[in-house]
Amino acid sequence: MIPKDELANEVVNQMMKDDLFSQWLGISIIEIKEGYSKIKMTVRSEMINGLGIVHGGITFSLADSSFAFACNNRNNLSVALDTSINFLKPVHVGDKLIAETKEIHNGKSTGLYQVTITNQRNHIVALFKGTCSRTNKNLV
Repeated sequence: MIPKDELANEVVNQMMKDDLFSQWLGISIIEIKEGYSKIKMTVRSEMINGLGIVHGGITFSLADSSFAFACNNRNNLSVALDTSINFLKPVHVGDKLIAETKEIHNGKSTGLYQVTITNQRNHIVALFKGTCSRTNKNLV
């Protein structure tokens, strides 16, 4: 039997290989454990909106990727059922963002996760909450 954190890493590595959007964002993995994900990216100029700050969809997408890695890494295909985000501080070109996802609840058919996004100054720039639905299908 594969140790749980080894399986979690195998699942996320397979997901990243096929996740062209996360690759485009420039996401790299810091740490994966069962029900947990920590990833990072650097903001590029093409991610800026008309107000000169990062488009909220970029921050949301980073959080959503971290959420997906955490809720799928038990090798149980899970999809977003409900998500929300609070933007707390503006994000700028060159900022280095870290998204850390912690599992709040792991149920048979659903899971609840909280993602904290910080910048290089360790300021919280956004908080994301996601509920996933479990399909009972394997990813790897």
